[in-house]
Amino acid sequence: MSTTHGTDTPATTPQMSTIARGLTVPAARALAVLRIAFGLTFLWAFFDKLLALGYHTGYDAEGNLDRFGDAAWINGGSPTEGFLTYGTKGPFEDFYQSIAGDAWADWLFMLGLLGIGLALTLGIGMRIAGAAGALLYLMMWSVYLPPDNNPVLDEHVLGAISMVVLALTYAGDTWGAGRAWAHTTLVRRLPALR
Repeated sequence: MSTTHGTDTPATTPQMSTIARGLTVPAARALAVLRIAFGLTFLWAFFDKLLALGYHTGYDAEGNLDRFGDAAWINGGSPTEGFLTYGTKGPFEDFYQSIAGDAWADWLFMLGLLGIGLALTLGIGMRIAGAAGALLYLMMWSVYLPPDNNPVLDEHVLGAISMVVLALTYAGDTWGAGRAWAHTTLVRRLPALR
């Protein structure tokens, strides 16, 4: 097997060739799909909370659908208040309830969703996006402990692990702007931005 940058040599097939860092082409593409899917998930959460699109955010106190209504962050709704007030359980319950609806918590949460979502979707800043995404997932996991279906693991822990894998495998280089981003003067000077 030869190491190439996505191009085939006469001795390899597209399925068996590897790209930089030892990943096969299909593996790099699978990671790119995973990266983009996670990125779009973060972006969707951002826009749903920003505009109250009615998928998770956008219901009034009586449970009636109120798209683009008072629950929308742009209309004064809080993206953290409802869940952190009523959805917490476990050893960190008091902490999370104490910050529910605070402006700084709303801003950090929304900027995190937007920044992580854009970075993952575009394939840039994967190290920071991976670390921030893992931290956000672990914080969301710690809001409700222990999880209902498993005493330790749930989808938030799996999301955190996925964020680390995406950052460590340069998943932004395939079907993303990661490779071009890595060659910018800023990233060359500050490799943590890779």
